[in-house]
Amino acid sequence: MTIEDEARAPADGVVIKRLAPVRVAELTGVAAGYEPEAITPAIQPLYQDLWQRLAGAGISESGPALAYYEEAGDGAVVVHAAVPVATGPDGHSGLGVSIVDLAEVESAAAIIHHGSMDDVLPTGQALARWIDANGYRSAGYAREITLNWSCDPEQWVTELQQPIDKTGG
Repeated sequence: MTIEDEARAPADGVVIKRLAPVRVAELTGVAAGYEPEAITPAIQPLYQDLWQRLAGAGISESGPALAYYEEAGDGAVVVHAAVPVATGPDGHSGLGVSIVDLAEVESAAAIIHHGSMDDVLPTGQALARWIDANGYRSAGYAREITLNWSCDPEQWVTELQQPIDKTGG
């Protein structure tokens, strides 16, 4: 982000942006709920397994890791641990990962979260309040993009992206 971009960013830290289509390699699992204490133990092993499988196959990631979620019923959530890749969708069946093309999202509200994902709820709630207060509604599954990862979770930087559309007529 340039200084000019920062000057255009709203004071509350939410920006509206287009999300480009992206091809990812992913593993999925199920979490008991959408709270960090349910998501974290479900998704962390998926990422470890995913990176090991990709490294073993000589496939490099082509962008930052991302996660997205969908309802599984009864309060459970399907978690998708994904990494952008530049490989084709065929020929990787023995790898045990799915190669998926995530569609372009014309309009998403995005906010940056600093620190552990165990502490993400206030940032997610701020994003949801902004969406409601500005005449939008959620329009699809949220994505989380890891902008900075380190061994110290307090150094993590994650962008929360929520597809949106305008409410009303």
